[in-house]
Amino acid sequence: MNERHARSSRLGKLYGEIAKFGMVGLSGIVVNILVFNLVRSSTGLQTVRASVLATAAAVLGNYIGFRYFTYRDRPRSSRRRELSLFLGFSAVGLLIENAVLFTATYELGLDSPLLNNFFKFVGIGVATLFRFWSYRTWVFKAQGARQAAESMDLTLPQVRLAGGQGAQ
Repeated sequence: MNERHARSSRLGKLYGEIAKFGMVGLSGIVVNILVFNLVRSSTGLQTVRASVLATAAAVLGNYIGFRYFTYRDRPRSSRRRELSLFLGFSAVGLLIENAVLFTATYELGLDSPLLNNFFKFVGIGVATLFRFWSYRTWVFKAQGARQAAESMDLTLPQVRLAGGQGAQ
């Protein structure tokens, strides 16, 4: 019964994390699509260049949402390290997102405002899967039990193994 409760608790936390990630992500998608269409309609910028600018605008807003909402309970590594990792993984997401748009627009010739928005949205979806995994795994890592105890100046009891050896 205790193991079931622990598993249920972990799943509940994961679902909560996904929901918060989704809320921040949805706001980023709105910014991304709005900026993309604004840049496309008001400048002569090519489709993928406009998309890169729009994605960059969304990434900046998303960092604030992820750090202070989605992952506010996660420990902070150095701000420089966290921001560098976030921007690095966001750049990979930007490449994934815009590779989909580039392929549809320039390789397949599917170039109209409606199709551009459709493939922009598809690219965002694919890149979001990568971003969720990379942000939670590398940027906003959860603390292990030992790290959490050390950060609170607590020590974990030594576990005795067979033969009298303490766990290291």
